[in-house]
Amino acid sequence: MTYSIGTQARQHRPDALIVGAPKAGTTALHAALSRHPQIYASTVKESKFYLCGEAPPPAFCGPGDAHSQQEWIWRRNDYEKLFADASNGQVRLESCPFYLYSADARRRISEELPDVKLIAVIRDPIDRAYSNWMHLWVDGLEPEADFLTACDAETKRIAAGWAPFWHYRQLGRYGEQLEDLTRRSDRERILVFRYRDLVSTPAPTLARVADFLRIDPSAVTSTPADNSRRFVGRGPKTWITGRALTAGAWLGQYAPPQVWRHASRPLLAARRLSGPQHRPELSIEQRQALLGEFDDDITLLEKITGEDFSDWRSATGRGSYQQRVDS
Repeated sequence: MTYSIGTQARQHRPDALIVGAPKAGTTALHAALSRHPQIYASTVKESKFYLCGEAPPPAFCGPGDAHSQQEWIWRRNDYEKLFADASNGQVRLESCPFYLYSADARRRISEELPDVKLIAVIRDPIDRAYSNWMHLWVDGLEPEADFLTACDAETKRIAAGWAPFWHYRQLGRYGEQLEDLTRRSDRERILVFRYRDLVSTPAPTLARVADFLRIDPSAVTSTPADNSRRFVGRGPKTWITGRALTAGAWLGQYAPPQVWRHASRPLLAARRLSGPQHRPELSIEQRQALLGEFDDDITLLEKITGEDFSDWRSATGRGSYQQRVDS
């Protein structure tokens, strides 16, 4: 059987985008698809081009934001270079898990790429938020050692101009995001599936993605092993390394990005030596404190997708990648 993307391929533009969501397996999906011979995956996974509006990134001011923004690609010529080496028959793929969240990115994508195929991987919004907080805490950038306290600070952080990765709760309101996306883009060009499917049944899930992209579904049947960060507990070492990493990330904005990434490795290694291998599970009380904030959006998501997400209303979550694999 011959698989082809037809005549809709755009030279130096993506044919498909993985648009969301952060901490929902987009890195694993991008890596898996990059091994497919009919896929040309951009070497820069998260260019963030459609977050920028062909202008320098907004001056986000959360810890580490100014450093990370040096890696954003906002010039169109630089973005199109990401796809310059793709063969004529390959599907050009880029991934940025913040495109689904950004209203301006959704607008730009629908206007500039009217034929692009969009893939959204969604995850229990509370589990997603917890994983997001844990990522930044382990990396020494999150100043709040308590997850719920960090969530409570979200509104003030957004008002102060912290980057989207700090928007723990808002990033998980997929119903609102998909409602707008489906108004702008044809529903048949949008594939939505769950993180749990990618973890628990990778082969049929990847085959579903391949069918959506009209490529050979037998070429890739697994995702790379998860690269979870070791949990970091509280304590003097955590406090000291956190302050050092935050200060270093701020100074890192004045040097090429790779300089601070290299310099931070010993600090990160020292920080991760303490504490258990796996993160603690969220308690029932912690989940219940946030459940009400997502109920209306889950209802909207069910209406848009026609699927049942009642398990997301549970007082117990599914946990981390490793906990899902082990269960």
